[in-house]
Amino acid sequence: MTATENAVHLARVAAQAAADKLATNLVAFDVSQQLAITDIFLVATAANDRQVGAVVDGIEEALRAHDVRRTRIEGDRDQRWVLIDFLDLVVHVMQAEERELYSLERLWGDCPRIELDVEETR
Repeated sequence: MTATENAVHLARVAAQAAADKLATNLVAFDVSQQLAITDIFLVATAANDRQVGAVVDGIEEALRAHDVRRTRIEGDRDQRWVLIDFLDLVVHVMQAEERELYSLERLWGDCPRIELDVEETR
């Protein structure tokens, strides 16, 4: 089984919203073969605490426009690594240090990557 078309669409919407808030290194993995709880992990890097918050807010706003709301959020107090669970899509917004330390790309690197087709606003 692979990620649903709806999950891929939501990942692209979320990725564009993140890019619009100047997130970088956007990568999405189809984890549906390995996990029963979600289809896609989207990972984005933000430069600092405030930008992490802005990226999270932008993603939530963009997905709300598609009638999708988060089921839970973790890490939003520290703003270093925020995980937003939208069921079919789990978004990780991380500062560079956390992203390097936890290396999600290494952990999920065997999973197929999803082409995001994101336009960077820089």
